[in-house]
Amino acid sequence: MTTIETPVDESNADQARAWDGGEGACWAVHHEILESCLARYDPAFMAAADISSSDRVLDIGCGTGVSTRGAARAASAGHALGVDLSSRMIDVARSIADDEGLRNVSFARADAQVHPFATDAYDVVISRTGAMFFGDPTKAFTNLRRSLRPGGRLALLTWQPPDRQEWINAFSLALAGRTPPAPAPGAAGPFALSDPDHVRALLEQAGFTEIGLAGFAETTSYGRTVREAHALVVGLLGWMLEGHEPGRRDAAVEALRTTLAAHQTDDGVRFGFAAWVVTARRPRQR
Repeated sequence: MTTIETPVDESNADQARAWDGGEGACWAVHHEILESCLARYDPAFMAAADISSSDRVLDIGCGTGVSTRGAARAASAGHALGVDLSSRMIDVARSIADDEGLRNVSFARADAQVHPFATDAYDVVISRTGAMFFGDPTKAFTNLRRSLRPGGRLALLTWQPPDRQEWINAFSLALAGRTPPAPAPGAAGPFALSDPDHVRALLEQAGFTEIGLAGFAETTSYGRTVREAHALVVGLLGWMLEGHEPGRRDAAVEALRTTLAAHQTDDGVRFGFAAWVVTARRPRQR
C-alpha cells in the first residue's frame, strides 16, 4: 500500500481529495492515453531539463510516472524520484517502472508544497503539467528551490491560457453548451501558470533566477478511436454534465461524440494544445 510521506498542506486539501479520489482514479485507469497525449512536447521538455547521466532528479506531480521514467533513463547513473498526491497513480507508476526494469527510480505520495526534501539534494526539478495545482505556489516553489543544489535547474511544462486551447473549448462547448469562463488569476488549476508575467514574478519571489518561457503549439491525442476518446473525456469532464436534465445530458454526450469524430485522424483523435516550457535556476553560491 502507498502511504503519504508528509501531511497535506491545508491549502492543498481540495486537490488532495480530487487526485486521491475519483479524478486520480480516472487518470490511473486511462494512464496509457494520458501518458502519451503530451508526447509531442516531450523532446522540448526534456531538452530544457538537460538531465545528465549522474543527476538526481525530482519530478513534481508525476502522475503515473512517464516523466519520472524518462528522467531515470537520462540519469542512468543517478536517480529520479516522482511525487504525487494520488495513491492510485503512484501505484501504477511503481508497477510500470518495475515492469520496465528501472532500478534508479522511486515514487512517493507526498505534498511537494510542504514535504521536507533534503536541502541541496537535487540537480534538477521537473514537472510535466503537474506544478499548476499548488494552493500556495510561492511556498511550494520556495520549498522546491531549497531542494535544488546551488545552480540546479527547474523545468516545467505548463498550459498556456484557455483561449489558446482548442481541446478545452471544444469539450466545454459540447458538454456545457459554452466555452469555459476565464479562471481567476493565480487560482490553483490547469491555468495557474499560464500567464508569463505571473510565472516570472512567482519564481523570482521564490528565489529563482534565469527564468525563461518558450511557447509551443502542438496537437494532443485523447485516444486512438472516438470510442476510446469519448470514455476518457467523459471520465475527466463528466462534472460538466451535472445538473442537466436527462434529455439535455444525452444531447451533450452525443455532441461530444460528434466533436470527437470531427477530430479523428490517422494518429488518433487530436486537438490543438498550447504549452509553455518554463526554465529557471537556483542561484549559484558566490
